[in-house]
Amino acid sequence: MAFPTETVYGIGADASNAEATKRMYLVKNRPADHPVIVHIADLNDVDYWAQDIPDYAIALMRDFWPGPMTLLLQRTSNVKDFITGGQDVVGIRIPANTIALNLLTEFHKLGGRGIAAPSANRYGAVSPTTANAVIAELQDYLEPRDQILDGGSCAVGIESTIIDCTKSNPAILRHGAITAEMIEVSTGIVIADPSSEAIRVSGSDKKHYAPNAKVHINTVPQPGHGLIALAEVETPTGVIRLAAPKSIEEYARIFYAALRDADLQNLKNISVMPPAGDGLAVAIRDRISRAAA
Repeated sequence: MAFPTETVYGIGADASNAEATKRMYLVKNRPADHPVIVHIADLNDVDYWAQDIPDYAIALMRDFWPGPMTLLLQRTSNVKDFITGGQDVVGIRIPANTIALNLLTEFHKLGGRGIAAPSANRYGAVSPTTANAVIAELQDYLEPRDQILDGGSCAVGIESTIIDCTKSNPAILRHGAITAEMIEVSTGIVIADPSSEAIRVSGSDKKHYAPNAKVHINTVPQPGHGLIALAEVETPTGVIRLAAPKSIEEYARIFYAALRDADLQNLKNISVMPPAGDGLAVAIRDRISRAAA
């Protein structure tokens, strides 16, 4: 089942069911060693999936769940390799979306413990932020029994922050709307740099979130090129404006839709002017760099 979250749409399956998750991997064309995030509805469900949880991780849960934050924790024996890509850690989050939470709650009433849900796109492609984008991306791979829940446009628009909580200090492995500053305020702990033996996580490939069009960073767009930049940047003559966000938050919310729009218009080149600054702008620049790789 594809369903909305506040970040992007996910393609979900029973996180305890090997056959269901295998089919989810096939629909996405996702490598088997790439872990997926388990979505749960309630803090009380964390202990089923994770153990040896540090105090700072509990602080993060209380401050930012439900919300766009995934915590990597030591897995319990309930977690199987088909979820973690063979690693000893599991990613967990509680999404801040009413439809997603209702789905997770109803699933729990039926005996389900969590839904494994990567983004609802083919592997490496642009994440969908609307139900129509899911249909365009996956319709050739879904079956009549599959469902897509339409929750409109996603509120955040880029994937969750992934935080490694398996060591004494938290480390960000994927940037998102929960920023380094927010994490340090919540935990009172300075964030560590990711180790050289970093855990494999979703969206960590050098090239990811990529449209068919070629993405150019901070280049002068030529006539016929698409342009994504803050509204203060003027559109040169003959250039096709794909997005003109007025804020960093709006930039994140509409970035993927703008990339998809370029492909719908069969554009060959997109010029992207990344936003400056810290916080959410760091996550946007990360997605831009991977789309351009």
